[in-house]
Amino acid sequence: MGKIQWNYIQSGKCSPSFNMALDEALLDWHSKGEIGPVLRFYEWDPATLSIGYFQSVSKEIDMEAVKQNGLGFVRRPTGGRGVLHEHELTYSVIVSEDYPDMPETVTEAYRVISGGLLEGFLNLGLNASFSVPSELVSEQLKRPKSGVCFDTSSWYELVVEGKKVAGSAQTRQKGVILQHGAILLSLNEDKLVSLFKFESEEIREQVRKGLPEKAVAIDRLTDRTITVSECLSAFSQGFEKALDIELVPYKLTSDQLRVVEEIENRKYANDAWTYRK
Repeated sequence: MGKIQWNYIQSGKCSPSFNMALDEALLDWHSKGEIGPVLRFYEWDPATLSIGYFQSVSKEIDMEAVKQNGLGFVRRPTGGRGVLHEHELTYSVIVSEDYPDMPETVTEAYRVISGGLLEGFLNLGLNASFSVPSELVSEQLKRPKSGVCFDTSSWYELVVEGKKVAGSAQTRQKGVILQHGAILLSLNEDKLVSLFKFESEEIREQVRKGLPEKAVAIDRLTDRTITVSECLSAFSQGFEKALDIELVPYKLTSDQLRVVEEIENRKYANDAWTYRK
């Protein structure tokens, strides 16, 4: 028998609201059996701060700083904390919860899906591994001192030299797993930290100084420049190997695009969704 085929989508640079709407639409179509599993890669135009489903804008985000930096702003359908999507490649995986050999628990499903990321980093010549937080760090994850995603590594996120290189978030709806995340090509720690509110300037400075010890971008791990195109190749092959699948290019129809635009206008481009907390 041949390998299971997955739909492969390279969206390029899209608006923040379109990116989130397309991920939701893909989840919905897959839940109805209209399309098979999906691996999608995309970028952001403009550069964007995305926040997790449960985050509070008023308590955690400095919207004046977001505007001053000319950033887009969107609330994800997934949990997790704030991510600055600037110099990065974003991936999303849409797959049924009952997919063959897919673990039932969120943590172990992370491990399986993120195996594609691990193989991708190895394809780039980077010695990546899964993070397995200590008991102390696990407790800190329950009470994070900042809304910044790359402030701490969660279970089975990717690290190189002990530092986080990819942050992911997951949701499960209608029997389908949506996992998406950021693969860092470069990281401006000062800009990232400036976008969040902190209980004090002392805590802000602690987070800013600590980020380089906790998170690292690809450009600081190698002397050569690694392009988005090179990452697309490395990570698509990584997912094919890790999940033992064959990727088949998929093109959205005009009718599907209209559905995405409807979700975008109703939800992700709507302030009632974005500023709901």
